[in-house]
Amino acid sequence: MKIALTGATGNMGQATLEQVLKIKEVEKIKLLVLPDDKRIKKLLKKHKTQRQKIEVIFGNIAEKQICEKLVQDVDYVINLAAVIPPHSDKFPQKAIECNEIGVDVLVSAIEKLAKQPKFIHISTVALYGNRNSKHIWGRVGDPLLVSPFDIYSATKLRGEFRVLEGNLQNFVVLRQTAMLHHNMMSDNISDGLMFHTCFNAPLEWVSAHDSGVLIANILRADISKKIGDNFWKHVFNIGGGLENCITGYDTLDQGFKLIGGSTKNFFEPNFNATRNFHGVWFYDSQKLNDMFDYQSQSTTQVWQEIKQKNSYMNLGKIVPKKLIKSMVIKRLFKSPNAPKYWLKHKDDAKMFAYFGGQEKYNNIPKDWKDFPLLIENRDENSKKIDYKQLKDRQKANLVDFGIDIEKDKFSVKELETYAKMHGGRLLSKKVDSLYEKLTWQTADGETFEASANTVVKAGHWYNRTYKENVWDFDRLSKNDKIFAQIWYDSHAKNEDKLYSLDKNFKARIKNI
Repeated sequence: MKIALTGATGNMGQATLEQVLKIKEVEKIKLLVLPDDKRIKKLLKKHKTQRQKIEVIFGNIAEKQICEKLVQDVDYVINLAAVIPPHSDKFPQKAIECNEIGVDVLVSAIEKLAKQPKFIHISTVALYGNRNSKHIWGRVGDPLLVSPFDIYSATKLRGEFRVLEGNLQNFVVLRQTAMLHHNMMSDNISDGLMFHTCFNAPLEWVSAHDSGVLIANILRADISKKIGDNFWKHVFNIGGGLENCITGYDTLDQGFKLIGGSTKNFFEPNFNATRNFHGVWFYDSQKLNDMFDYQSQSTTQVWQEIKQKNSYMNLGKIVPKKLIKSMVIKRLFKSPNAPKYWLKHKDDAKMFAYFGGQEKYNNIPKDWKDFPLLIENRDENSKKIDYKQLKDRQKANLVDFGIDIEKDKFSVKELETYAKMHGGRLLSKKVDSLYEKLTWQTADGETFEASANTVVKAGHWYNRTYKENVWDFDRLSKNDKIFAQIWYDSHAKNEDKLYSLDKNFKARIKNI
């Protein structure tokens, strides 16, 4: 068995390579690596005993000839390559090149082959956009309302659509949730990205190790012919299970406990955004685990591993907390990715996107005792709730689509009902297959082609974000009953804003 793997030097890529090399049937693994990626030397050294199985191809995923060489004579292509935040914020063109153009080039290379390898594409939870306590549980098929100005989410959205609507014989899309890895601390103390995480954001974590085990177990199951028709050509959420469903506040707290502190010691309520993040607890994360039995690590376990690998963290129990807050946290206010930076430089577009405007930012309680936290049984509006009950999957408040999206076969009438919920229409008059291309019309009168699998099962309803860096959800949600259910959880119905990035990727906002 021969495998092609992109993104091997990333956190999930390293874990995947380690697990896949344990499969006895694997003869060769081709790794696509950027020429300037210095991590490859350390990775090869780690696997020197199996070096004969590894072939390194230096190049860019957006290069046609490189991708054609990569996919030639392999049985599986595993695409983990991605430019993620904060790098996507700093280098948006690279995000477009990798997450969007690169996926197109890679898929095109596979489509040209007479004997196509099976394609495993890693997508992201970021497609679901911002969530809060009102719809804290989500599932595959939920509306894809990528957060304004998030070039990472927008490019991953377009890349995933290309996979789903391509001519691949066997593929699967796996939407990765928030991932804990051993470089977590170091990766998050050099940029203001950590301030984007809403304290009440629902985050379901999975470890890099477990993610690697998942990919390896998929390969093992397919080799053993234990995978049925319910896997290939489908979309799944990669989650870590109920134990790993926490909030943004909890996440920070677990990390700070390792140095004898807490979120309240090092952060203030107005340090972090109150909306425009991405995260959700997966109502259906057990589906993949039932198939491939990969969930084994809790967030607390991974944090302990992080501490063991970073002995310097013990110094945190000695150093005064005020000094850590000043030298480690507040120094990041100078980062262009930090809300305090936007405030200082009068970036009204981002202040509105992430807070609803400066006035709402100014009204954030200054004291933690006045700030509503889900884990303290208060929702975003300070209304009393039962946090334990909120974590009960059986009582989840799910999106209403007008039809049962869990089905694998839909009638024309059902799809017409679904399109109407979006404010649009189904123009096709018959439906013979879940995967055949159908013609749809949006509320704006635009037509697009996509299968019921892509639209209903995977949640892709066409809008401007699919072709340009524009987020028009304020206007669209007025006629779209599916979008409205999620969008209005964190946006007022009278906001009427159009978000966009100009040609230099500067955030813009205007009234509509």
